Amino acid sequence: MLPDLHVHTARCGHAQGVLEDYLACARRLGLAYLGFADHLPLYWLPPEERDRGLAMPEEELPGYVEEVLSLKGRVGGVAVALGIEADYIPGFEERLRKLLSKHPFDYVLGAVHFVDGWGFDNPACLEGYAAWRVDDLYARYFELVLQAVRSGLFDVLAHPDLVKKFGYRPGTDVRGLYEEVAGAMAGASVCVEVNTAGLRVPAQEIYPSLEFLKACRRHGVPAAVGSDAHHPGHVAWAWPLAREWLLAAGYRRVVFFEERKPRFLEIT
Repeated sequence: MLPDLHVHTARCGHAQGVLEDYLACARRLGLAYLGFADHLPLYWLPPEERDRGLAMPEEELPGYVEEVLSLKGRVGGVAVALGIEADYIPGFEERLRKLLSKHPFDYVLGAVHFVDGWGFDNPACLEGYAAWRVDDLYARYFELVLQAVRSGLFDVLAHPDLVKKFGYRPGTDVRGLYEEVAGAMAGASVCVEVNTAGLRVPAQEIYPSLEFLKACRRHGVPAAVGSDAHHPGHVAWAWPLAREWLLAAGYRRVVFFEERKPRFLEIT
């Protein structure tokens, strides 16, 4: 079964369940590989401004790392990996690099959740869409995605077209943006994440779109798979559809990681 590289826990403040709950689900489903990738603390903000409902406090990060490491190796047939999901914020690259270097992550998911300080994927911030033309928002979002890819900080680009989460779609053809990002990913050795969480939100589509994923395949970008689980029942969410998406784009294998080194698994 496809490995799941994107699983959160209650530590992030907006998910349910502890590590063992997610691992138990992975065992029942027959997953061979489960990667925990909880949200990195909001490192770019002063401690007093960090929202506990969006990510763990920085003092909890060592505990998260220790918990996952305690499960590493094959536990009940499941290989457990230590990942992290880190936000890309322009101007704070060195602070992020320093924080990541303190811990032995197997992989780092890079994500753009904020556009110029606005948490566009946060349901509590939906009013922010009124300030944007959708086409302009897409252009700015992908500008930040390109910066994230080229930063050298990330192994995988998580939910690459997250900007579609609430169903806002551009009126112009964005395939050129897909090609540009895919080319940059190939050049920076950054993998693309096929993320099924898009099926659980108004977008009603896997991240990234099939056109975007096909662009990644044309450029030789490896693909990882993640459920973005925020509840144990989300582990390997819609895996048959993820498999179909990958095959439709031309992928025949997916990537997982050990100590920041990619490994590959054939899609069966």
